[in-house]
Amino acid sequence: MTGEGAAPTRHVVVMGVSGAGKTTVALGIAAGTGLTFAEADEFHPPANVARMRAGVPLDDGARLPWLRELAGWMAARAAEGVSTVLACSALRRSYRDTLRQGPPSVEFVHLDGSAEVIRQRMARRAGHYMPASLLQSQLATLERPHPDENVLVLDVALTPDALVAAAVRRLGLSEGVTATG
Repeated sequence: MTGEGAAPTRHVVVMGVSGAGKTTVALGIAAGTGLTFAEADEFHPPANVARMRAGVPLDDGARLPWLRELAGWMAARAAEGVSTVLACSALRRSYRDTLRQGPPSVEFVHLDGSAEVIRQRMARRAGHYMPASLLQSQLATLERPHPDENVLVLDVALTPDALVAAAVRRLGLSEGVTATG
């Protein structure tokens, strides 16, 4: 339901470097609240995926069209009256600002922690095109959120269930928060 009197939608981006647990946490938030989930990696064009598979980090020129598409996806869901949760690295402030240009408001949950914990997680996952060798480039690219961005920061050392529970609680999300069209 959209228009006058419609409940506002919520749009949450679970962010962090590859291997931080973005997808797991975003899926958990979606399952517990009814927000519509999307994996930002699935929006990458084939050329971006090929670069990452080859161990070549993406530059801003490759990322900007992808980020604009993600912002557009969230805006389209907002227009439909559907709340969303997106797993997306959003490593730089400019990337987060591009995402903020989509729906009326975007909330960020930054999964942050030690490189060693993240490296261990990356080593255990199978079938992902982002090699652990790119973790260092992601950490170098990461611009930690500034206080004026109002980003919820959670420690990746917590279990996935604890991260989901903390995000839902601290963002004030609840079961059935979203209209489903």
